[in-house]
Amino acid sequence: MSTNPDFSRRIESLFFGRDFKCSEDKDVHHHGTSTIKFGRGAVLTVDLTNRCNMMCNPCFMDANQVGYVHQPEFEDIKAILDRAVSFKPRRQVIVLFSGGEPTISPHFIDAVAYAKKIGFYRVMAATNGIRFAQSEEFTRQAHDAGLHGTYLQFDGTSEEKNRHRGVGNLFDVKLQAIENMAKVGMKTTLVTTIVNGVNNDGIGSIVDFAIRNIDKIQTIAFQPVSFTGRDEDIDDQTRYAHRYTLSQMVQDLKTQLNADWEPMRDWFPLSSYSAFTSVMDLLQGDDAPWGWSACNCHPNCGIFTLLVVNRRTHEFTPLYKFFDYEQFIRDVAVITDTARGRTLTATQLALSIMRNYKADKAPKGFPISQIVSLFKPSSQRSDSDRNDRMKTRTDKDDWRVLCVEGMWFQDLWTYDFRRTEMCVIPYGTQEGEISFCAYNTAEWHKTRGRHEIFAKGKKVQLKTTQHHLSLPVIQSTARGAGCCSDNPGLLEKDKKILEAVRSGR
Repeated sequence: MSTNPDFSRRIESLFFGRDFKCSEDKDVHHHGTSTIKFGRGAVLTVDLTNRCNMMCNPCFMDANQVGYVHQPEFEDIKAILDRAVSFKPRRQVIVLFSGGEPTISPHFIDAVAYAKKIGFYRVMAATNGIRFAQSEEFTRQAHDAGLHGTYLQFDGTSEEKNRHRGVGNLFDVKLQAIENMAKVGMKTTLVTTIVNGVNNDGIGSIVDFAIRNIDKIQTIAFQPVSFTGRDEDIDDQTRYAHRYTLSQMVQDLKTQLNADWEPMRDWFPLSSYSAFTSVMDLLQGDDAPWGWSACNCHPNCGIFTLLVVNRRTHEFTPLYKFFDYEQFIRDVAVITDTARGRTLTATQLALSIMRNYKADKAPKGFPISQIVSLFKPSSQRSDSDRNDRMKTRTDKDDWRVLCVEGMWFQDLWTYDFRRTEMCVIPYGTQEGEISFCAYNTAEWHKTRGRHEIFAKGKKVQLKTTQHHLSLPVIQSTARGAGCCSDNPGLLEKDKKILEAVRSGR
């Protein structure tokens, strides 16, 4: 699980705690020992299809090769989304349409529009970017339907680092996709699966790429490889060679960028950000239609940090170098527990921000107002544009914030049921909401589907192979495949013709 026990112990010690236990969820959570028991989750993943316009490794889904097509009808998709708002806690989540490649589903645009219609504020797509790169018109159509942004598969900053995906110009595709999405106002999250010995030596350059294009990219989600889907049938030697951990990732980023980016100072569990869930729920009141998003995942699931970036000079500094985030989340817990009303709570929040800001360590020209706007939302509503950094920032602002995450999903060699029951990235399916890791390591989605595909030598199951047909005798000759030789049913004249053909006359 870790190559640096001290780092892992620190992350576990900063775990903020679970969300509320689920209620009224009997139609959503009913999956035995892998049932999700706590919280609403942070990202609801809905697979629109297991078809894909690529065939590459690694692949969670094993798209195109599992032996069937699974492509929900639009009514199925609507039912999944309707169930997502049927139980408590009722919180805003990111709806992430995935696959396969979701953009090749005939229901993609309609699914995006419906998710927005029923109240989900952030609707995203996990994509390889091909359709967005090919068509600005399609990109605009998706954005107009309500697509907030994408989780873009991004393995490196050169064709070489993307070559293992099997597409000759995949890096050009990524660049054009980012360009087209930025043109229409969509944000991009770069999603990088890290495979030891394949692309782990290039993760620093991905951060550098995001910094240089900070007006178009808001987040990087690094995902150390988990051996599921297409990679589940793997020998021990290859698995050991390719395994990569979060503690390796944070050290490699520091080394490759040669930066003052300290693993033991600047990284926190993703769940720590849920400190704001409680205080923002308090600020918006009991009558709010939605609760704030909560990311109370197990500390071994994910980590994050924030970098402040000067968009003109491209200089960056870890935010937690000059802001005591650890003390701040303790303050937030106390503020929430005292619950002194909206006005006093907002005032206490602002005071905590100011007391934990270390001006002498901040980059030159960085204003404290940037931190206030980052941690003290402009609106108490969880679905307000005023809390969206991509929509509220202007060209006059020199500073941007880049979120860098590490998310390590489970496989059969690292599975922990305690992580599963508090999963924050459930799959929305016709069978309810299933933990991301349980879904990708289970057999159900590998054996059920709309119809089967027969390829790569897969045999069609038949009740019997007996028949009453008369077949010719097939015989190979020195000249190649032959037929009808020595068949007693041939007429004499046919035999003469056949002999003439064989002798070349």
